[in-house]
Amino acid sequence: MTELVGRRLVHLTAADISLVLLLGPQLRAFADEGMEVIGVSAPGPFVAELESWGIRHVALRHSTRSVDPGQDLLAVPELVRLFRRLAPDIVHTHNPKPGLFGRIAARAAGVPGIVNTVHGLYAAPEDPLVRRAAVYTLERLAASCSRFELVQNPEDLAVLARLRVPADHPVLLGNGIDLQRFRPRRTEGEIARARRSLGVGPSSVVVGTVGRLVWQKGFCELFAAAARLRDLAPEVVVVVVGPEDAGKADALGPSDVAEAAALGNVVFTGHREDVEDLYAGFDVFVLPSYREGFPRSAMEAAASGLPVVATDIRGCREVVEDGVNGLLVPLHDVDALTTALSGLVADPALRGTMGARSRARAEAEFDDRRVIETTLAAYRRLPLDRPATDRGR
Repeated sequence: MTELVGRRLVHLTAADISLVLLLGPQLRAFADEGMEVIGVSAPGPFVAELESWGIRHVALRHSTRSVDPGQDLLAVPELVRLFRRLAPDIVHTHNPKPGLFGRIAARAAGVPGIVNTVHGLYAAPEDPLVRRAAVYTLERLAASCSRFELVQNPEDLAVLARLRVPADHPVLLGNGIDLQRFRPRRTEGEIARARRSLGVGPSSVVVGTVGRLVWQKGFCELFAAAARLRDLAPEVVVVVVGPEDAGKADALGPSDVAEAAALGNVVFTGHREDVEDLYAGFDVFVLPSYREGFPRSAMEAAASGLPVVATDIRGCREVVEDGVNGLLVPLHDVDALTTALSGLVADPALRGTMGARSRARAEAEFDDRRVIETTLAAYRRLPLDRPATDRGR
């Protein structure tokens, strides 16, 4: 087993928001193990929080989250130069684009330990053949550069096997959250405080979602369902918690938000730091997303004791067992989404039963401590031959 104390670890993502909101607990745990942890991404407003934890940040010039061939072509040489300068023992990348460019650049730079987390292969079985062929070819190329592929979703393991990724490379990681931070808060006082914070009245039935404001999260279908629920269930308020994401090609614009808000039963809160408290104000959680690896917000909602309505896609199926702790609906199906939501809105007892089952599922499967230990175990198996103090300049 490789000793990790003193090892230099780089985590590469496209944006700083991922380092903080998605990977924050892991990065702090790795630092607690005695590793020197460095976050690498495009600069942004979350860098200060990252550095407040004692984790250094290095900004990339050529890092974008949208398709930009010009910038993408410059990303690999920039990363090669950076990795040669930092001389990390381990580079841990996160897909899609940082996983592709980062693994190739780390191999070219001679990094001894290369790990990638597969947050969800960027092609799904229902995608067109051309897209699947392109994504899977690039994924197979990049996987040849890494030692371990930490796979969040078990459905992706079968795909990697078909791509002939060496059998000892993929490791089932799963996904997890802090089960102490996200827990049921259903006292009258907790619910009332959350409702006031959301700007929702006490008699409303709240259908809530948490996520970036991009169409991929299924907002087209959600807003269409909200319009129908005005007549079917006028007590329903749809609450959307999450930041704008102007860097994405499918970002909602101000006019899109204004049009949805004009429905009269849709409320936008923007980005919130107290999301763990806001779940107490929800009655149902909804995620009609088009693509997920292993959705964090749905896990948070489940851990908070909420029934979850989600699309029947890879990732959502890992959180929701249809008819047990929530409901799965077909992709792009506004009728099915409306029916699922209206049924739960009308049945408080069913919401309570499903919510309790959600918490039990979270306790059994979504503990981030297991994710951290699995990752550390992979690091310890890496062939890190050079001493921890051997640094390039």
